[in-house]
Amino acid sequence: MTWRVIRARGRAADLFGPRDYEDVPTLIVCQVESPALVLGSTQPASVVVPAPPVDVVRRRSGGGAVLVGPDHVFWVDVFVPTGHALWEADVGRAFWWLGDVWAETVRSLGVDGAVVHRGPLITTPWSPLVCFAGLGPGEVTIGAGDDKAGGKAVGVAGGKAVGMAQRRTREGSLFQCALALSWFPEQMLALLDLPDGARRGAQDELRHVAHPIGSRTVDDCTMALLGHLP
Repeated sequence: MTWRVIRARGRAADLFGPRDYEDVPTLIVCQVESPALVLGSTQPASVVVPAPPVDVVRRRSGGGAVLVGPDHVFWVDVFVPTGHALWEADVGRAFWWLGDVWAETVRSLGVDGAVVHRGPLITTPWSPLVCFAGLGPGEVTIGAGDDKAGGKAVGVAGGKAVGMAQRRTREGSLFQCALALSWFPEQMLALLDLPDGARRGAQDELRHVAHPIGSRTVDDCTMALLGHLP
């Protein structure tokens, strides 16, 4: 299968601009020049502290907030045209093939134990606010999971390595994906408008929900991902 590859670089707000996907499978590698907090499509702006020290932008897919930046996540968008062999009518199952790709990518980057979640959405008290605090179909965790929310991680020993959200239109499905490179929940929580007591408690609760794979270059991650796309 031939993939069209686009490399986009700039501020987060610029990377969410409209694109012409030319009705072909497309991989967009998004390189953010400065950190930004990305809210899900339904999150109210009031969840963010007044005058935050980073850009705040909104994606058009659902889920919780993600802190993006050169040292935080490897961010890519994946577009599949409607009717293509990879397109799936079932919204949940539509993530599965891409989850398999991400699991192989993570393994090829030297991280063992990648597992693709094929169950229903798992929520926690923090998942409406923070993306990596929940677990959705196709998302990748590190370690064997029992599909139960709670505890130190989101149903797994090790936490989530890849988070995904999906936006569907008549043209196709757009998957917005974040591979965790680092995870410091205090950085995220400092941007969210929470009572001080709740913020302090959340640091411990969220410390293990993600499993960062460690520092990797954009080129290394891109080549690994391209090597496993069908």
